[in-house]
Amino acid sequence: RGSGQVWLSELTCAGSETHLGQCPAPPWGNNTCGHGQDAGVVCAGETQTGPLQVRLAGGPHRCAGRVELLHLGRWGGVCDHTWDLRAARVTCRHLGCGHALSAPGHAHFGPGSAPVWLEEVRCSGEELTLDRCERPQGWGRHRCGHLEEAGVV
Repeated sequence: RGSGQVWLSELTCAGSETHLGQCPAPPWGNNTCGHGQDAGVVCAGETQTGPLQVRLAGGPHRCAGRVELLHLGRWGGVCDHTWDLRAARVTCRHLGCGHALSAPGHAHFGPGSAPVWLEEVRCSGEELTLDRCERPQGWGRHRCGHLEEAGVV
């Protein structure tokens, strides 16, 4: 339990906000909450230093290829499990490549040789960048090989 003023209640965040002040809510301090209703959060403990860097490799041009992400100073792939056109839409938006045409899997653009960083990436398609999509497995945890890497056109 906290102490002092309860500042916020009834937050209705979509998940794409960069801070709580962007979430719709009644005016600050205008609530009937007590400290028995204090909210908490548990984070995965992963640290993000700056915006997620994404590139497409092995394709015919910069807007088609195998999806690769920079993590811990190394480029690595994304598993195609759950990869779909919504995730491709976010990737294309992230890269400034216009509309997504397809989300090929099965290492369509060739297998990568670096680590597979993410599996089961789930996007609604409305996220501005891939790091806003759900990644339940976390970095480096996967059950796929390089012949299952995701791509984007």
